[in-house]
Amino acid sequence: MDINSTVAGLDALAQPTRMAVFRLIMKAGARGLSAGLIAGAAGVPQNTLSGHLGILSRAGLVRARRDGRQIFYGADLDGIGRLLTAVVRDCCDGHPQLCGLVADTIDGLSPPYPTERSMSEQPATRPAYNVLFLCTGNSARSIMAEAILNKIGGGAFRAFSAGSHPKGAVHPHALDLLRRLNHDVSGLRSKSWEEFEGDDAPDLDFVFTVCDSAAAEQCPVWPGQPMTAHWGLPDPALAVGKDAQVALAFADAYRMLNNRISIFINLPVASLDRLTLDKRLREIGTLRNEPVLS
Repeated sequence: MDINSTVAGLDALAQPTRMAVFRLIMKAGARGLSAGLIAGAAGVPQNTLSGHLGILSRAGLVRARRDGRQIFYGADLDGIGRLLTAVVRDCCDGHPQLCGLVADTIDGLSPPYPTERSMSEQPATRPAYNVLFLCTGNSARSIMAEAILNKIGGGAFRAFSAGSHPKGAVHPHALDLLRRLNHDVSGLRSKSWEEFEGDDAPDLDFVFTVCDSAAAEQCPVWPGQPMTAHWGLPDPALAVGKDAQVALAFADAYRMLNNRISIFINLPVASLDRLTLDKRLREIGTLRNEPVLS
C-alpha cells in the first residue's frame, strides 16, 4: 500500500463517529450489518451515516453488498489488512512479529492480524449450535425463525421450533412467504415443545421465545442447559384485513427476525463470557423493526 492510500485509510478513521461505525462493522465481520441497524446502534441519522460509510468504503475499509432489497456493510478484511501491514511493517527494523504486533510474519497472512471468529465461522470441528425458537402456536413466528437460521447460519447452527400449544399446521401466509424467499419448507411442521424434553432430544445451546405468552409460561427443563432470551414481536397471524395487509404483517415479522438472527450469528461467542453473552442476547430482543432499503 502506498503512502497516500495509507494516509487516506488513517484519515477515514480519524473522526469519532466514523470510528464508532467502523468498530460496529468490524464486530459483525465480513457478513456485515444493514445500514438501519448501524444507524440505530451508533445513534446516527441515516443520511449522515451514508456520508461516513462512503468515506470508509473509498478508503478500502468497508465493503457494501446487496441482499435482496437490503444493503449490508461489512469489513473489507483485505483492505484493513493492507492498512495495518503498512502501519506496522517497518517496526523493529522490518520484523514486527518481534514486538508481538502480529502473530507471524506479516507477508503471507490473510488477514495479517488476529481476528474474532463469529459464531457462523467457528471451526468445523465444533458441532453445530442447537437453537430452539418457541411461541405458543408454532405456526408463524417460530417457524419463520427456524427457516431463517437454517438458511443463513452457514452450517454452524441447527434450528428447531416448537410451541406450548401448537396449532398443528403452519400458517399458509408463513409458508407462502418462505417459499417466495427461497427457503426450504419441506421439513417445517407445527409441533409441541414436549418433543424437546426427553432424553433423546438434542442438547440445546440456545432457546429463544418469540411471543410474550410463551415467555410467561413455565418452560420444561431443556437438555443441555441452554442460554435463553426473549425476542418477542407482534403475531402476524392476528393481522386482519385484506390479503395484502396480512401479507405485510408477515413480511414485517420476517424482517425483524432476519435482523435479529443476522446479529446473533455474528456474535463472537467464543470470546464472550456467559454473563456478557447473556446480555448481548437480551439486547437483540429489544431491537425494533427497521425500513427496508431500496
